[in-house]
Amino acid sequence: MAARLRPGQRLMFADLSERYGASVGVTREALTWLTSQGLVEANAHQGYVVTPLSIPVLNELTEARILIEPLVLRASFEAGDTEWEGAVVSAHHVLSRTPPPDNDEQLDGDALDRWAETHSAFHEVLVSACPNKRLLRIVRQLAEEATMYRRWSVSLVHYNPGSTDEHGALLEAALTGDWERGGEVLRTHYRHTQENLSKYVAEHPEAHD
Repeated sequence: MAARLRPGQRLMFADLSERYGASVGVTREALTWLTSQGLVEANAHQGYVVTPLSIPVLNELTEARILIEPLVLRASFEAGDTEWEGAVVSAHHVLSRTPPPDNDEQLDGDALDRWAETHSAFHEVLVSACPNKRLLRIVRQLAEEATMYRRWSVSLVHYNPGSTDEHGALLEAALTGDWERGGEVLRTHYRHTQENLSKYVAEHPEAHD
């Protein structure tokens, strides 16, 4: 989930046992469980591999998010009170003070974790005032499913330099109640991940299932 292993990367028992200080038996059990969670795939010719990127799944996720989340964003903007506005400002401030990870060959995993946590917190608070709890659960489920793809987008491709401006635009839209502008920015924001990873797959076909 932290995107420290690349999609399609082969997982060797000896390497994993040494890394985590676990026996081969325990490692095998862990990989079997991770396979059941969709994070690892068992391949007859390669053994276990990190689940490859699936552009069809990413496309479906992105389509669902850009259809549903702007509606929830609107409901949140309309219902949000002063306390909610304060929470939005606070979450944006923390995000703006958390530097994005550098895109080099030795990506700082801790920096990626910190940035991903503050990024998720900002997006979560934007929709948190929505009074429809069922819709909120759907949005949160989609966001969770998209987590690995978003982290891969940052770690494998490049951090989107326009992301800072987009987050600022979302903050302004929230404080002014401009849900139309907020939805527009949100759709653009989510499509960046889709575009970045599609480009990566075109350049690295071994990472794609």
